[in-house]
Amino acid sequence: MADSKPIRVMIVDDHIMLRRGLAAFLKVFDDLELVGEAGSGEEAVRLVTTLQPDVVLMDLVMGEMDGAAATRAICQSCPQVQVIALTSFREEMLVQKALQAGAISYLLKNVSAAELAAAIRAAHAGLSTLAPEVAEALIRAAIQPPAPGHDLTSRERQVLELMVKGLSNNEIGKRLVVSQSTIKTHGSSILSKLGVASRTEAVALAVQYNLVA
Repeated sequence: MADSKPIRVMIVDDHIMLRRGLAAFLKVFDDLELVGEAGSGEEAVRLVTTLQPDVVLMDLVMGEMDGAAATRAICQSCPQVQVIALTSFREEMLVQKALQAGAISYLLKNVSAAELAAAIRAAHAGLSTLAPEVAEALIRAAIQPPAPGHDLTSRERQVLELMVKGLSNNEIGKRLVVSQSTIKTHGSSILSKLGVASRTEAVALAVQYNLVA
């Protein structure tokens, strides 16, 4: 027999008016029940263990603890709780951060009431829902090669910046207070990561793609 209990939902958003709007929306559906609200990521993590919601509607851009960090903490402490990221932002990095933290779905705040209700029911059943714009962003990211230099470490970027300025390995070593052999190691790693064969090519690529300040 189907479970007749309503799906327990908790709202997390630092804007009280948005929480009020979502609360009003939940009252329209007999199978959805609002069990609590949180105005911050920290409060959400505290409340979820007490309230034990089935689904959390999580804003992502908040104060000290953002939505992704709160999602990760909730998924670790209460793995049975499903988190839906509900935000105004569709940037690929934010999407990936939320999904990697454990969010089952990612929706934009312009979603209709019926679509949000369907996503909550789907999340409760363990199924994901992605806003069309978000799905497109993830597809673009998957088919586009990463930008040159995306995997350079902060130290390698420092070395590359000094290379662009025309400093020799010896001069770079003195500037960064490391040995010349260490700079050579960094240089080899930079060439490998940029897919170039020489220092000159590395400098040209750095200038072309604005890899350094």
